[in-house]
Amino acid sequence: MSELHDYYKQQIIPQLLNTLGKKSVYQVPSVKKVTLNIGLGASVKDARYLEASEQTLRRICGQQPVKTKARKAISSFKIREGMVVGMKVTLRGKRMWDFLDKLIHITLPRVRDFRGISLHAFDEKGNYSIGFKEHLAFPEIRSDEIEIIHGLQVVLTLNTQKKEEGQKLLESLGFPFQK
Repeated sequence: MSELHDYYKQQIIPQLLNTLGKKSVYQVPSVKKVTLNIGLGASVKDARYLEASEQTLRRICGQQPVKTKARKAISSFKIREGMVVGMKVTLRGKRMWDFLDKLIHITLPRVRDFRGISLHAFDEKGNYSIGFKEHLAFPEIRSDEIEIIHGLQVVLTLNTQKKEEGQKLLESLGFPFQK
């Protein structure tokens, strides 16, 4: 496993057992999966944008992205049922821990004007969402090869029921929150 996963098992689990007052290791919050999304937005019909975003996700994650299609037609947005409106990749296991390690230690410090991630991006279940306006912060993306710059969203799905527990987990993993 990755260094971050070993650190989680050896250091963070015992620490969270004490601070959260849990009785079992299985009650300690953990990361279940990481999902990366790209919405195509206004450039739904642009084949170059579709290809560039697919190539970006493939490079970042090392997996083939799944194309998400529109469930129903929306005439005001010129979307027909079955059109590709986005892409996603779901990471679990070793790839997830490797991605989290890269996200914390390499990608977030490379974001332009970075002052920490917001504490307001937790949902009611404790899951966390990070949005990137530019995908250039990832180390696999070389700026001289890029034709189209787009954003992406990273969603961390945690097995917790409270925001506070999710926040404690991410702080112990090393996520840099705003002060």
